Amino acid sequence: QLVESGGGLVQAGGSLRLSCTTSENIFNFNVMSWYRQAPGRQRDLVAFITRSGTTTYVDSVRGRFTIFRDGAKNTMYLSMNGLKPDDTAVYFCNGQRLASSIWGQGTLVTVSS
Repeated sequence: QLVESGGGLVQAGGSLRLSCTTSENIFNFNVMSWYRQAPGRQRDLVAFITRSGTTTYVDSVRGRFTIFRDGAKNTMYLSMNGLKPDDTAVYFCNGQRLASSIWGQGTLVTVSS
């Protein structure tokens, strides 16, 4: 099970930190990712972190967002700075094992101009 939190309403230029907590050992997952889905659009990858700690970002968020994890808390985070109205979406975390993938329920981020 994955549970996201931390979404909310923020003005453009502001910051938020999203959390994704797993009910199991976070290192059971080969890859943990953040996706987002804006109204009327498909769900898109934002960033991911591998079990070894390698991080990858899509171009639109690189330099503004940071993905990291705390193994002691079994929690993955997405720190978002310099938020733009285009970042408005429901943000989902995903945990991928060898043979399965699970999703959280999503947390809404709204950035006002």
